[in-house]
Amino acid sequence: METTELIDLLSRGEDSCRQFKENFTNADNLAAEIVAFSNTAGGKIFIGVQNDGSVLGLLGADIDRLNQLISNSASQNVRPAVNPFTVNVPHPNGTVMVVSIPEGVSKPYMDRSGAIWVKNGSDKRRATSREELQRLFQQAGLVHADETLVAGLGASDVDMPYFETFFEQQFGEQLTGHSQPLQQLLTNMNLMNQGQLNVAGSLVFAKAPQYALPAFIVKAVAFVGNQIEDERYIDSRDIIGKLADVFQQTLGFIVANTRAAQGEQGFNSQGQAEIPRIVWEELIANALIHRDYFISAPVRVLVFADRVEIISPGHLPNNLTIENIKAGNSNMRNPILASFAAKLLPYRGLGSGLLRAIRAWPHIELVDDLAGNLFKAIVARPQEQAV
Repeated sequence: METTELIDLLSRGEDSCRQFKENFTNADNLAAEIVAFSNTAGGKIFIGVQNDGSVLGLLGADIDRLNQLISNSASQNVRPAVNPFTVNVPHPNGTVMVVSIPEGVSKPYMDRSGAIWVKNGSDKRRATSREELQRLFQQAGLVHADETLVAGLGASDVDMPYFETFFEQQFGEQLTGHSQPLQQLLTNMNLMNQGQLNVAGSLVFAKAPQYALPAFIVKAVAFVGNQIEDERYIDSRDIIGKLADVFQQTLGFIVANTRAAQGEQGFNSQGQAEIPRIVWEELIANALIHRDYFISAPVRVLVFADRVEIISPGHLPNNLTIENIKAGNSNMRNPILASFAAKLLPYRGLGSGLLRAIRAWPHIELVDDLAGNLFKAIVARPQEQAV
């Protein structure tokens, strides 16, 4: 880093990626800062700088001591250990040590007392909420939301005719002739544990999962105009039920509230859909299967005159980006749910669904909203031709 770059960065002030510190003397305080950056998106600590960005500078003795302090803190006071990178940058007022801390790949990180810190704007805070801690463990691949047990739902809540049909189609034998009891069978299929259905088992096979999981539904609204603030709407629906039913009803809602052009077809024909059906199939399946089930919020489907928005709780997991997924990369956020969805929905689970949707209709904008913790697919509708 050159002096000019340092001056430019300091002029921007502190934010979630930059922290200014006059000095460090305590390994635990330094460890908390390192943990917060590692658990969030990484960043830099500028040592020898006041909160307002003015440089005090460091002496040679300070630099030697800080290098040892950083090494000890990162290896002994941070769990698991991390490897910060330091560089000393000259400034007219003295030397500034810049400590670069990458985003961690083994989240959650904690200090030696077991506290988990995350960045909160330019400051840091302890992660204490259940959902936030779950998401950190989820990013490390240590826990998946779809395997979370659902209180109050057991084997008696399974839609037996539906499950029996599925079982026969998948395994080529009737459920009544199977030797294992239902509870053991569901446990072996990773749908149940300790006598309770998990989120995947509930969403896929429970008779009415919405009673135990009221947030995991689809809220769909079709508006007259192009703004969500418009109180006029054509259709509004809370779509509930098993995953396959929610998929079909959501698909039907979008198809019913978008246009089909007759063209040269006969009057009694269904007409040609303005947007290929495969686009809706892929985007709806993606929203239902890859949403973050640690977040108690519904999937939202908003049909406007000029576009359709499909909004899933949870931004892209781990290090996935829009560019990654357009290149065919994927991350299995809900592996149990995905494995059963491949048998019940038009879903292949190979990271190619969004690519198929974009190939069929290139006018799709994908938005990974980290601040709002959501993922959005915005499908532009063709403009209706004036007669």
